[in-house]
Amino acid sequence: MHARVVAATAAAVLGCVALLSPVRDARAGTAVRPAVIAHRGASAYAPENTLDAVDKAASLGALWVENDVQRTEDGELVVIHDDTLRRTTDAEDVFPGRAPWKVKDFTGAEIARLDAGSWFGAAYRGARVPTLEAYLDRVEHHHQKLLLEVKNPELYPGIEQQILKALGNEGWLDRRHLANRLIVQSFSAASLRTVHRLKPGVRTGLLGTPPVRDLRQYAGYADLINPSHTALSPAYVDAVHALSGPHGTPMRVFAWTVDDAATARTVAGYGVDGVITDKADVVRRALYRY
Repeated sequence: MHARVVAATAAAVLGCVALLSPVRDARAGTAVRPAVIAHRGASAYAPENTLDAVDKAASLGALWVENDVQRTEDGELVVIHDDTLRRTTDAEDVFPGRAPWKVKDFTGAEIARLDAGSWFGAAYRGARVPTLEAYLDRVEHHHQKLLLEVKNPELYPGIEQQILKALGNEGWLDRRHLANRLIVQSFSAASLRTVHRLKPGVRTGLLGTPPVRDLRQYAGYADLINPSHTALSPAYVDAVHALSGPHGTPMRVFAWTVDDAATARTVAGYGVDGVITDKADVVRRALYRY
C-alpha cells in the first residue's frame, strides 16, 4: 500500500512538472497553454457521447469534455451526435419498422432500450444513450468542465430554454460553473443568440469559420469562435483575439478535431485557446510533454 501511495505521489509530481513545459508560440516565443477538450468524451477509446467515454476521458486526465444534445419525441434531452440513431445504436434491429430512425421520432424510454456501445466494441455492449442529466452528473463526478453543443437546433424548437433549465436544475448555472466550467456552442448563430438572451451569464461559442470582416457581429453574443483546424491560420486567431466578447474579455478560439501530435503543436503555435480532440492523451503529451 505504501509503495502504491509513493508511486501515485511521484506520478502526480511528474505530471505537475510536465505541465510547466508547454509548447511555445513560434511567433512570439511565449508559452501557450491551450485547454485539451475530449471530443464526445474520449471517443477514440470508448463509444462517443456515452458515460464510458466521460470516464475514459477522466482517466486520461482531460479536464474538459465535449458533448452533443438533442431531444426525443416526448421532450427528453439526450446526448447523441447524429440526428439518426442508426450509426451509434442498434435501433435498426430493435425497431426494424421505424426507418429512418430519427432521434426526434423516438421516446426517451425507447432510446433507453438501445445498445449504444456494441458498434464500438464488445467490451461496451449494453452502454446506453445517456440523458443530459445523467451526463451532467458524470461530468460533475469527475470535476470536469463541459463544452456542450446544441445539435441541430432547427429540429427542436425551444431546445435552448430546455437545456438551460436542465443545466440550472443540475447546478450548472451557479457562479462557479459559469465562471470557468461551462461553454455552450453551436453551428447555429440564432441558437447562440437565444442562449445569450435567455441566460447572458453563459459563455457561448460559434462553431465554424466566419470571415474576419464578419467577426465583430458575433462578438455581441459569442465568447468563442471554434473552427476546424484545417481552416485556421495565425492571422485568423489574432483577428478573433483582437475582439472582446459579450463578457468583456478577449474572444477565444477552440480548434477541432485534432488527433495527432504534429497538428496539435501547429495549432497551439497559432495561439489557440483550446484543442478539441478524440485522443486527449496524444494531444496532452504533444502540448505538455505529458
